[in-house]
Amino acid sequence: MPVPQSGQRGPVDHERRDQIMAAAIEHFGHYGYKKTTMADLADAIGLSKAYIYKFFDSKKAIGEAICALQHERMRADIQLIVDDGKSASDRMRRIFLALARNTVALFSHERKLHDIVYAAVEEEWKSAGLFAEALRAMVEQVVREGRDAGEFERKTPLDETCQAIMLILKSIYHPLLLELHMDTLDEDAAKLANLVLRSLAL
Repeated sequence: MPVPQSGQRGPVDHERRDQIMAAAIEHFGHYGYKKTTMADLADAIGLSKAYIYKFFDSKKAIGEAICALQHERMRADIQLIVDDGKSASDRMRRIFLALARNTVALFSHERKLHDIVYAAVEEEWKSAGLFAEALRAMVEQVVREGRDAGEFERKTPLDETCQAIMLILKSIYHPLLLELHMDTLDEDAAKLANLVLRSLAL
């Protein structure tokens, strides 16, 4: 059963909640998250602010719900790679590429939603932290399985290895760093994956 995100009110499964979020995504995508007020959203959706407050206690709560959706899509895409049974090296490379491609798709097609992800990281929203934790767990699973299969070296402590990989992955999806290499993100992800795999090799 779905669990309410921070700042959400009322039943989690509710058609009106989904309508509010869909309209907010469209509005944020057009005008930007930071420039939008609850009054703007109410006007755009055709509902009163009081009615929206029945479902979300603030604009941030709506932003967090949208951000959680985006992160869940990214997590699910990467989890499919982690679980597909191919070699650990192949899966690690594809984690890098999937993360880059999800990020490019989000910021290319819905550019102003960048504001939401930026706010999520800057203000340490729960959804951003949960995604980072999930990504860390998936990276650890692949590294462990690579070591067990004899693909990856075992001398470096597992925690140190995973922390280093996470630092490198952060350059692919962290909104503060994205604008530095958005045009080459896919190519950069492949280069970083190759570097990581060389360091993991026996």
